[in-house]
Amino acid sequence: MSDIYTGIDLGTDSIKIIVCEKIGDKYHVLASTSSPSSGIERGFISDMKLAVNSIKAAVKKVNVILGIEINKVVACIPPEGCFLDILSGTCDIIDYNEISGVDVSNALLNAFKEHDFQENELVTAMPINFTIDGDNSVSDPKGLKGSTLSTRVVVSTTPKEQLYRILEALKLGGLEVIDICYSSFGDYYALSNKKYDNLVGAIINIGEESTNISVFNRGIQIKNGLLPVGSKNVDKDLTYVFKCKISDSREMKENFAVALSSYADSNDVWEVKIDKDTTKEVNQLGVSKVVEARVRELLKLAKNEIKNLTNREIRYIIITGGLSELAGFQYLVEQEFGFVAKVGNITTIGIRHNKFSSCYGIIKFFNDKLDLRDKHYSMFNSEEIKSLRDV
Repeated sequence: MSDIYTGIDLGTDSIKIIVCEKIGDKYHVLASTSSPSSGIERGFISDMKLAVNSIKAAVKKVNVILGIEINKVVACIPPEGCFLDILSGTCDIIDYNEISGVDVSNALLNAFKEHDFQENELVTAMPINFTIDGDNSVSDPKGLKGSTLSTRVVVSTTPKEQLYRILEALKLGGLEVIDICYSSFGDYYALSNKKYDNLVGAIINIGEESTNISVFNRGIQIKNGLLPVGSKNVDKDLTYVFKCKISDSREMKENFAVALSSYADSNDVWEVKIDKDTTKEVNQLGVSKVVEARVRELLKLAKNEIKNLTNREIRYIIITGGLSELAGFQYLVEQEFGFVAKVGNITTIGIRHNKFSSCYGIIKFFNDKLDLRDKHYSMFNSEEIKSLRDV
């Protein structure tokens, strides 16, 4: 059976849904959408009715593209309020045979089955390493032989009340949640490469109303911070300076401004509507200066937050989120962070925009999780897959 997965990311501004098929080592996008959202703030449900209606609208758009209905998803949840801990687990290898995915699952389950999570719900269990018979530390023990398998695991938990409201909204929207994953994990899996798996680094995701900063060590999240400032603050600044509607400010930001004003053209103009009967022209240089000031401030705050989160040497910084798609954003990033930092770059056809990074990454995370346990899963049955082939 084909490995076909659906991911969903509930954002303040939009709901992203991606349907991917994995063939070999490649992920092929079968459908994707970024649909306007309401009733969602920083990934949490603020108004259940509005959120459910937004989810249904987003799902409908994907269904039209696919020609069949999606009903199972891997869901992004915000890392705000997450708690990280390290636990250990051990299991006996079945019949002193080659270590299988079942043995890996048993070791992971034993790491946290007696742990009392109290008010929190388990979200992820990321193995740091595995040890066979007290020796030979490996990242993937499948196929090796031994009598006992041990593992050290970073477990992450999140407040139950917030999580359950997200799950309820998705259920009311007609979706069964197969697994959950922090959006920060998704960003890492979407934007990192193999060399980062041995380094300490940070990922900055600039959202609509907030900016999330996550620190990773050898591919495992160890710290998380949140700044109460995001892309919407840029829109508000433009609205204040140029006396226009915030919707017009957003359009001007996305389609006209450049992140570094020294690259702006003072002769290039944009017409903004002041009121019903009045419009005026603004030039790209003036608009870009407003944008640059706010973005530069945001990057400085993120830089300070990384220092607050860890004393370790940061070997890479990846910046993602819709705002990072601004023209010239990389140049501004290099000025603030140096060449250790880069803007994320998703090259997969169908989702070539950083707003999809979390949603795309949770699909890759889910697949890696299955591979470690030697499992396969598809969110569509054989008849539905055949229908997809016939489209």
